[in-house]
Amino acid sequence: MKFLKLILILILISNCSLNKVIKHHGVHNLKIKNEKLKILNTNRNDVLSSLGFPSTKSTFDNDVWIYLERKITSSELKTLGKKKLIINDVLVLEFNPKGILIKKDLLSMNDMNNLKIVENNTSVVDKKNTFIHTFINSLKQKINDPLGVKKAK
Repeated sequence: MKFLKLILILILISNCSLNKVIKHHGVHNLKIKNEKLKILNTNRNDVLSSLGFPSTKSTFDNDVWIYLERKITSSELKTLGKKKLIINDVLVLEFNPKGILIKKDLLSMNDMNNLKIVENNTSVVDKKNTFIHTFINSLKQKINDPLGVKKAK
């Protein structure tokens, strides 16, 4: 019986690992692969062969491809398994209509934390003083009393 308990404890302990578990999402080594891309020299096929298909595509004026890389780890025992963000990179590539790379931006966690918040406040428009309000009120009056008879009484 003692031998069975010892084997069971050894199996449970052997399954525990001291290495950090890292969950990876997106393209691996995005910073290194970004350095290989040259503006006005790289085309869409080169990007597809080095980075693969983009996480997101946008087609407005120019084609914009967005690649993501995110690494999260379950941190140490003293933080009770709280998740910690290691890498959070976004690569934005913009192509011209011929498929040549014309612009690239690599945003890291530090770039995303520096948000510029506008301090301006929007003013409330007084409904009674607007041109549209007076125009609509005059139309209401003309629809309700086209001959102006109700005012005369």
